[in-house]
Amino acid sequence: MKDPLKAQAWIQQHVQPHLPQTKITCITVGNEILGGNDTQLMSNLLPAMQSVHGALVDLGLSKQVTVTTAHSLTILGNSYPPSSGSFRQDLAQYIQPILSFHAQVNSPFLINAYPYFAYKDNPGEVPLEYVLFQPNSGMVDSVTNLHYDNMLDAQIDAVYAAIKAMGHTDVEVRISETGWPSKGDPNEAGATPENAGLYNGNLMRKLEERKGTPAKPSVPIDIYVFALFNEDLKPGPASERNYGLYYPDGTPVYDIGFKGYLPQLIFTADSNKNNVLSIFNFLIFLTLYLLLSA
Repeated sequence: MKDPLKAQAWIQQHVQPHLPQTKITCITVGNEILGGNDTQLMSNLLPAMQSVHGALVDLGLSKQVTVTTAHSLTILGNSYPPSSGSFRQDLAQYIQPILSFHAQVNSPFLINAYPYFAYKDNPGEVPLEYVLFQPNSGMVDSVTNLHYDNMLDAQIDAVYAAIKAMGHTDVEVRISETGWPSKGDPNEAGATPENAGLYNGNLMRKLEERKGTPAKPSVPIDIYVFALFNEDLKPGPASERNYGLYYPDGTPVYDIGFKGYLPQLIFTADSNKNNVLSIFNFLIFLTLYLLLSA
């Protein structure tokens, strides 16, 4: 994607034909690149983002489609208390110009945030209620005196603090992934259908309120839930295959309290078109629900 001609060809093939009938608002160039160890990829990340954005400008699409990339929380060097959030020093050379790009083109800074990981690693120290948006005493930021009753808000504000420490207050943070596994290996504490249902269900109710975080109360959080389906063939720990709201056959994994149970998606060997329509209709239903609740 560093090559402007290849970036434009990709957009013309994969984006432009679907507009305007499909609402495409954002292109993510890479996923968690800065959380890896490939310095060549890290160096190519911003040039690729710039090239894709340039192609969108040339094609007259930059007003409706933004360009960004998604990061894991491992790019933070410190996240506690949230107001002291900072990026890792070894990544500053990459993050600083990326933030300038976001500010210039008005695109969001995306974070994949999973309170589940914090609970799994320290179930004896991290209160389950704090990560599941349930009633709890929470924590108070000793610097700002702001009270946090859930970990996701704290994670978001830690990213905002890290961005501010680099001189930017003009970049919005959005959550490109968050979720909770319904099943895991014996050493993966908390990975149950009950906890997954509570996390995603309470998250939906939180989004309905259209409130921001303690540090950004006037900026409603924008979140993509991971994931629609269980990825039954995905390698790694059992939890990696069990983040979905649905099983691969289209039946709901658990109840998230979202207007009752999730609708069942019916799959048959001779109704591929209907399968696509079932998924499409559910996504429209989900989108309309969130829009109406706003």
